[in-house]
Amino acid sequence: MTNNPVIDLFDDPSKKFVKICAPMVRYSRLQFRKLIRMYECDLCFTPMIMADCYVNSAKARAHEFQTDTDDRPLIVQFGANNSSDFVNASNLIIPYCDGVDLNCGCPQRWAINEGYGAQLLKNPEIIKDCVRQLRNHLPTNKTISVKLRLLDDHRKSVDLCQQIEATGVSFITVHGRTALQKNEPIDQECLKLINESVSVPVILNGDIKSLSDAITMQEYTGCRGMMSARGILHNPGLFAGFQNTPLSAVQDWLNIKHTNFLWFHHHLVFMCERLLTKTARKTFNQLRSASDVISFLEDQLHISNVLPSNRVLGKELGGTSGAYYESIDVKETVSSQPEDIVDSIINLFD
Repeated sequence: MTNNPVIDLFDDPSKKFVKICAPMVRYSRLQFRKLIRMYECDLCFTPMIMADCYVNSAKARAHEFQTDTDDRPLIVQFGANNSSDFVNASNLIIPYCDGVDLNCGCPQRWAINEGYGAQLLKNPEIIKDCVRQLRNHLPTNKTISVKLRLLDDHRKSVDLCQQIEATGVSFITVHGRTALQKNEPIDQECLKLINESVSVPVILNGDIKSLSDAITMQEYTGCRGMMSARGILHNPGLFAGFQNTPLSAVQDWLNIKHTNFLWFHHHLVFMCERLLTKTARKTFNQLRSASDVISFLEDQLHISNVLPSNRVLGKELGGTSGAYYESIDVKETVSSQPEDIVDSIINLFD
């Protein structure tokens, strides 16, 4: 055992692999992390937080990060395009998490244009400077990691991961597609090669839609972590072996304290996709109040116990992750997607 709970997960001989929830725009917030930790998810990431805004705005700090004493182990992911913002933001947040991660994979146009996310793959010196500078400030019981996408050939991808390893990262997460790819199958051969070419743990991200997917990919690639995004969003019981969202997870979701109707409902839309008929889904997805959502689930799924405060949720954005960026200029936003995002942002995850 080390004094680092994240590294302890990777070193645990009883674990075939570490089960991980990906950083998801708007979705991997505290309430969802609470739910999936009930269903054998070992490690959670926050949604990406813009480092410069987090440093410069108390409002951003209040809205973009929530946690509690049970929300561990936890990795906070930052979007940054320079080491100063990355280090300053990390220093502010590190007492409240177990590690920080640099986003080097976001393919959105705004991120590319501003030098964030996948654009950093074309500027590896910035990635290395971010890691080196933070390593000099980071307590030994905290991790520093990078999440990236593949480059256009295997050798380049391996070389980049080796360069990042040499800067002192604790682990590397690799999304198995390039920044230009969307629905193509992930490149497991490249992921296997990367895993065999570095000594730090490698986390595989992409196409994990069931526990059997995770097991199969781990056996082929050897990666020590398996990260799910859209799969666990649709099925919070994925890592516990459920093929679809268990009814107990819907019940648990209704008994977690929520602060905003829109995200409360959006998660249920994903979770209930295979629990409701097509006609029922169409009706459910168009509901516009918490009381109507809960009444519908009580009738359709025979849900009985619901936290009373969830029946009166409003649509205000206060106190919920993502709120700050959705209320300021689009150039500063994490995502400029419309609020009706069930289909529109899914490719950002895997």
